[in-house]
Amino acid sequence: MPHVLAEIIYQAAKLLAEGRPVTVLPDEEMLSTQAAADILNVSRQYLVRLVDAGELPAEMVGSHRRLRATDVAAFKADRDAKRNAALDRLTSLSEDVDGYALGNKPR
Repeated sequence: MPHVLAEIIYQAAKLLAEGRPVTVLPDEEMLSTQAAADILNVSRQYLVRLVDAGELPAEMVGSHRRLRATDVAAFKADRDAKRNAALDRLTSLSEDVDGYALGNKPR
């Protein structure tokens, strides 16, 4: 078995063991707006707004929008990184004001 395939299987098994969903798609896979919305865990309407605002690239195939799996994955990774940075900053700010100290409930 090629090392790359073994690594993919290992990572998928690790995520599944944590109870997290796993999706395997070819990089060149073209997704419908509903499939992309499902991957991002957003509504299809919100995804269409992201596409129309130019935040997520898409191609028109007839009257339907199609998104590359790699673009959806990159958008998700960027969004998740921004969320994690914001949560880290919020945690840091809360620690600075002893927000996690026991017995320090605001009144």
